[in-house]
Amino acid sequence: MTDASLNPTPGLPKSPSFYGFSRGRLADRFGELGVPRYRADQVFSWVYQKRMRDALQMTNLPAALRSQLTSLCDLALPGTPKVFASSDGMTHKFVLDLQDGARVEAVSMRTEKRLTLCVSSQVGCALKCSFCATGLMGLKRNLRAEEIVAQVIAMGDYNDWQDERFNIVFMGMGEPLANLDAVCEAVRILHDERGLNLGARRITVSTSGLVPQIRELAKLDLQVGLAVSLHATTDELRDQLVPVNKRWPIAELLDAAREYGNTVGRRTTLEYTLLGGVNDSMADADRLAKFARALPSKVNLIPYNPVPGLQWKRPTPEAVEAFAQRLYPHAPAVTIRDTKGGDLWAACGQLGGLSPS
Repeated sequence: MTDASLNPTPGLPKSPSFYGFSRGRLADRFGELGVPRYRADQVFSWVYQKRMRDALQMTNLPAALRSQLTSLCDLALPGTPKVFASSDGMTHKFVLDLQDGARVEAVSMRTEKRLTLCVSSQVGCALKCSFCATGLMGLKRNLRAEEIVAQVIAMGDYNDWQDERFNIVFMGMGEPLANLDAVCEAVRILHDERGLNLGARRITVSTSGLVPQIRELAKLDLQVGLAVSLHATTDELRDQLVPVNKRWPIAELLDAAREYGNTVGRRTTLEYTLLGGVNDSMADADRLAKFARALPSKVNLIPYNPVPGLQWKRPTPEAVEAFAQRLYPHAPAVTIRDTKGGDLWAACGQLGGLSPS
């Protein structure tokens, strides 16, 4: 059967979301239904590059395919976002209500130089990091690839696609490596040259320390950046702050990060949330510098963003600066994260159902 002879089939279940298909899988689906495989290339270009989601307007497709395309793949986004803006208008929090009633949050952050999209991989999180709002939710479910891609599309739409070379960080709700298959499928879709054509080096995946999955990610050769949520320099403290450390302690985690960096040829980012009076001593800084020197790495310091009901305190600006100054001469590269979205409950560690005022 050719794509000119497609006929509607009454009673079919709702078609699967277009945003969960890689171009190869979409071509396979077309081929199974008698549509030439190359039509998948054309549809990908229409949706991702020309921002067209009305099948009837895809003028280089045959009329029969245009009329039936939505029965083959649903072009609607899986969730319609509610958007909240920070007081300076540079940060936006997106709340997507998904088809099963689940809710997920994502954040776009603009600076003078770039746009960064912070994407979620799960509804909630099972890892229970002691200072993170998402961990208080527990794990509701994994997101599907189309629900991950939809966050990027929704944020790109809102920002009018003004930034062709934006960055994506998997640092929203959930542990990305606990949903590795869907995250990697989403990365492939976003990376596709007929899609958004987003370079893998503009994508960073964060993990709290799932060592086997770090090694699996290295084997997949996606070339994405790796960020390790370290947050402590001794196993005794990290066991309390990041409970997954009891399964894979610091030494094992850093070994896996070193292997990943050497395999993909990229520096690992060591993320370190500074908790006032807890992990911000000069001895902590010295140990962190030692870890950083042993890897191809850079250090990103994150002053704690308060979460209602949790006991942790943000260190003073002077304490943050003193910690950074202790690191500078000894660590390969050090940055202090500029908190964005705190007034939206959208800063690092704050995602998880807290409503903006």
